[in-house]
Amino acid sequence: MTAPATSRLNKRMAQLGLCSRREADDWIGQGWVRVNGQPATVGLQVADSDRIEVDRRAHGYQAAQVTILMNKPVGYVSGQAEDGHQPAITLIEARTQWRGDTSGRRFLPVHRKGLAPAGRLDIDSVGLLVLTQDGRVARQLIGDDSRIEKEYLVRVSLDGVDTDVQARFDPDRLARLRHGLSLDGKPLQPAKVQWQNPEQLRFVLTEGRKRQLRRMCELVGLRVVGLKRVRIGGVMLGNLPPGQWRYLRPDERF
Repeated sequence: MTAPATSRLNKRMAQLGLCSRREADDWIGQGWVRVNGQPATVGLQVADSDRIEVDRRAHGYQAAQVTILMNKPVGYVSGQAEDGHQPAITLIEARTQWRGDTSGRRFLPVHRKGLAPAGRLDIDSVGLLVLTQDGRVARQLIGDDSRIEKEYLVRVSLDGVDTDVQARFDPDRLARLRHGLSLDGKPLQPAKVQWQNPEQLRFVLTEGRKRQLRRMCELVGLRVVGLKRVRIGGVMLGNLPPGQWRYLRPDERF
């Protein structure tokens, strides 16, 4: 009889949406995880049929974690400081919390501990940036199997001219933006692309290659003049002002 397939406990917990792999190892080390009634150990192999139980203390720890939505301005990098540019996390402080934040949360310095971007915007791009302490949110947005939509408004120019681009842009090239382009030798997933006005395109993507939108536009002869992310899944940028942030509300879902 063939033995059932197994995987590491932290991977199985992440697949079940309980937490991230790193959080799983932390919880196992704290003694908060049991498998088939027995205390778990880091690196334990489990089958799909094994019963995994998590102590309520882990759930309490998870409930205290925050997810922050920021309107990132130009000139800030999403992650670690680089080339002398400030990371977006430096904008997160009490004075920059949006007055329109209806989450009911008040800023505490501990909310910046372990906060990491779940997806990136390059230094020249603006709009919705998600930073989270919650490994479940990070996996949902940037995991290998993530298909969460991201919506962008992209101002473009053609042949150095940034007016009435739509009228001069070949519809066949618009079709290629929607499907048919490749980056780094790999085909891109289909995208939703349409004109918002004669100088601005609306893109909806389900993947996030490095500088993907700028490179896609270059492949069809367009130059990106401005790029703004306005939605991730079911969460909108809305009226959040540039350089300010708010907490993800309990009723919001990506």
